[in-house]
Amino acid sequence: MKRSVSEYVRVRERRLHVRLWGDAAAPMLFMLHGWHDVSASFQFVVDALQREWRVVAPDWRGFGLSQWNDDAYWFPDYLADLDALLDHYSPGAPVRIVGHSMGGNVAAIYAGVRPERVAGIVNLEGFGLRPTDPDDAPGRFGKWLGQLREPLNSRLHANRAAFAARLRRDNPRLTPTRADFLAEHMAQEVAGGLRFAADPRHRWVNPVLYRIEEARACWRRVAAPVLSVRGRDSAFMREYIPDEDDYRQRLACFAAARDVMLDDCGHNMHHDRPEAVAHLIEEFFA
Repeated sequence: MKRSVSEYVRVRERRLHVRLWGDAAAPMLFMLHGWHDVSASFQFVVDALQREWRVVAPDWRGFGLSQWNDDAYWFPDYLADLDALLDHYSPGAPVRIVGHSMGGNVAAIYAGVRPERVAGIVNLEGFGLRPTDPDDAPGRFGKWLGQLREPLNSRLHANRAAFAARLRRDNPRLTPTRADFLAEHMAQEVAGGLRFAADPRHRWVNPVLYRIEEARACWRRVAAPVLSVRGRDSAFMREYIPDEDDYRQRLACFAAARDVMLDDCGHNMHHDRPEAVAHLIEEFFA
């Protein structure tokens, strides 16, 4: 297993944890994790990389070892945090980005807002959500206001073995060894047991409706090449972008995009088939 080191960067009044692999002089590769995940989750992909890379993988605010907001979380925060992290680690050159799920969404939007800062994107199922209906706004705002009054609660697990077992129930493809590793990094000790290393506010309903038209406008400004990778058995894609024509229309927004489907793979392809993901990353950025 390749060794990582941790450092902390002060970004927009928040202390963000960043995990780093590889020699500092090697070509840089940013890896952005998804919702309810952590940077250490990319360990299996990093282990499978054949070339020498300087991998930079932050924990998003409120996840892993990064500082919590102590309030609601907004998607633009992630764009601003990424912008600051790129200025910190690669101030003079555009970067290669691998983004999973939410991380892929952040990368794709950011690449349209700051096209000069991105050299290429490997997007692991991060092309938006279902379009929303404006008529849903009153109910969403009402639910969010109600959640602001509720106590913060997290599901507790007795020990790391129980946490690892839960991860394997959620994803039967996860091997016991990988589940144990993830449990070491995803579980946080609290009074009464272990909880997922994330602010429970992330589970609040977002009162801001997802507007696909705004995402498309950003995607159309992306100048960098994009590799879209999907898992053939992904429950996420079946739920959020079930229409193949819709997916193709989204992909067509990008000036240079290629689509790859991985067999025997769900949404967490960096856990299910990390060797295949690593091969695609290095082939794409060769």
